Amino acid sequence: MILPVARQRRPTLLIVGCGDVGLRVLRLLGGRVRVLALTSSRDRVGELRAAGALPLLGNLDDGGTLGRLAALADWVLHLAPPASDGHHDARTRALLQALSRSRRPHRVVYASTTGVYGDAGGQRFDETRPIRPATDRAWRRADAEALVRSHGRIFGVAACILRVPGIYALDRVGGDPRERVRRGAPVFAPEDDVFTNHIHADDLARACVAALFRAAPQRVYHASDDSELRMGDHFDAVADAFGLPRAPRLSRAALRAAVSDMQWSFLCESRRLDNGRLHRELRLRLHYPTPGHAWAAATRREARR
Repeated sequence: MILPVARQRRPTLLIVGCGDVGLRVLRLLGGRVRVLALTSSRDRVGELRAAGALPLLGNLDDGGTLGRLAALADWVLHLAPPASDGHHDARTRALLQALSRSRRPHRVVYASTTGVYGDAGGQRFDETRPIRPATDRAWRRADAEALVRSHGRIFGVAACILRVPGIYALDRVGGDPRERVRRGAPVFAPEDDVFTNHIHADDLARACVAALFRAAPQRVYHASDDSELRMGDHFDAVADAFGLPRAPRLSRAALRAAVSDMQWSFLCESRRLDNGRLHRELRLRLHYPTPGHAWAAATRREARR
């Protein structure tokens, strides 16, 4: 991705929640933007500095530690998850309150989740579909979206939302689908299977950068790849690509009895995402339009070694 060159000074970006995806964003920017990274852990200061960011210590669960954020950044990329309980996202509220105390950033990009839609019964839809959160986790994300968009309207900030499905990459902790296959975690039988959605972590980082430069104010974008895969077929393809045993297929009733309530909430929702805005408005050309492209690239890399 070719980034515009600043005429006078480098813009300053604040990344909130600079984990795996945030570090990929840092690598993409390559010093062309001054980056601040908020962290609550002193142990991460060295890692963030080595990656090219200026670390700022602050905790979203303690608004009193966020006073330094006011007037520091031109752009904000908000990647931090909500806390683990309740229907409201106090962390996003604390962040936006801190940002509003002085000169506001020009743009805020928030990475939400496609879970805010709830179960769509396999329907294909774009960003105009009303949200219907079905879990506390999704309600917290919906609350954060509303807070970000309200902040944009009140303060004249160009706020946008990226709705993100399942993030994967073979080098991503917790995001390598081979681990699930190796565990033998079951999936639905073909007659009960659901549609699932994906984005490679590198493409998500590229979507974040594209949104910082090109997103329209108050706009929502599906940060999803082009695939329309059923979940069982997806994990079968992972197994076949890497020579692993395929996951066991269970009926809906049997799978429900075999997994936790939280796992079930991930497994049972079925939807297909139209990502036309991502391509048309953010002008993003995906490196991995489907997971199959990622598996093929990994196989080629292995063959060259």
